[in-house]
Amino acid sequence: MRSEPLSLTARGEGEKGARRRTSPVLAVVALASVLALTATGCGSGDSDANAQASASAASEGDGKITIPDDIRDRLKEHGIDVDQWKNGAWRNWDRDDWLREAQDYINPIIEGLWDPDRMREAEDPDRGVQESDLSGDQGVTDPEPAPVDAKPVSPTYHDNVPEAGKVFFDSPEGTMVCSATVVEDPAHPGKSDMVWTAGHCVHAGKSGGWYRNTAFVPSYNDQALSGAELGSATEKDVAPYGVWWADWAQTSDQWIAQGGPTGGDGAPYDFAVIHVTREEGGSGKSLEETVGSALPVNFAAPAVPQVESITAGGYPAAAPFDGETLYQCQDRPGRLSINASDPTMYRIGCTMTGGSSGGGWVATGADGRPALVSNTSIGPVNAGWLAGPRLGEVAKGVYDSVSEKFADQS
Repeated sequence: MRSEPLSLTARGEGEKGARRRTSPVLAVVALASVLALTATGCGSGDSDANAQASASAASEGDGKITIPDDIRDRLKEHGIDVDQWKNGAWRNWDRDDWLREAQDYINPIIEGLWDPDRMREAEDPDRGVQESDLSGDQGVTDPEPAPVDAKPVSPTYHDNVPEAGKVFFDSPEGTMVCSATVVEDPAHPGKSDMVWTAGHCVHAGKSGGWYRNTAFVPSYNDQALSGAELGSATEKDVAPYGVWWADWAQTSDQWIAQGGPTGGDGAPYDFAVIHVTREEGGSGKSLEETVGSALPVNFAAPAVPQVESITAGGYPAAAPFDGETLYQCQDRPGRLSINASDPTMYRIGCTMTGGSSGGGWVATGADGRPALVSNTSIGPVNAGWLAGPRLGEVAKGVYDSVSEKFADQS
């Protein structure tokens, strides 16, 4: 591996296209070569998290979004007044009880919060780790792959990659963005409301808790408008299939316990599943029905040397990209070991940068169908490669838990 720093980022509030100064929380650790995660983590498979599901918002007869009583009660349990929350109290990150446990996930809809301007200003979160973490007898790590140039997806994105989109959220560092993928829900065939992303896109890991105001926008900027054109774009241009708010999210227990703002801590378990509901209520159609597709998830993908090709997708936001265009990289994966006791990760050559975190990695399954096998987790600052977790029993546990939580929801 190279000795220069590795870092993937998310974009936050501030000058568009500018690189955010890394805060002390996001500072790169003193190791030999730096890797960086591109998204944020989420809840775990805790059995307490499987309480009866409820919608995070309801629509009155006049179409106004209201927050159900059970959500209000859960907020009050943590000393949060829902009206104050919607009026800006969610910006208070100094609370001693910043919610972090799996069963504490709460994400009230704030109608109109994610407008086109706020989406454009979102940054990519920085994370880093060094090459010294990869030295010694720590499992198998193949030679660093040659960079593969990311290629823009032809518009409309919905025609070519209908499952892809962006996740927006608020963190203590500002407004952030990751990439994500619509996946199938075994409890609701053909009617999934489930989205796959990285754990660090929903939860801060060992140093914090759940991020806030999490929402998914499928086929973001579907027509591939330029930055200048997006300055006068309508919400329909930016979010043609609507804004979908998370009403539940889960990540691995390992990410919550180990995941860090820098380095590769928790990276082999850096995945999350989000369940969503449409901001304005809509026609009653599911996310999958709305976009017309959802990918199956393969939790038994063959060993890395047996995988001929993986395609990674996402919206890279750090220079030289601007976060407005969907890109893909295709490469034969190699192996990356962060820690000998953790699962070996996939690694591919790819020039995508921060903001692509959480984006789906797709490979052809034994049945000949494309399936999600990983998501972007870490990569170098100089954007030569990306790495993602290999999805196994822990990932399946998170996925099944979210599906089962909403199994009785019609």
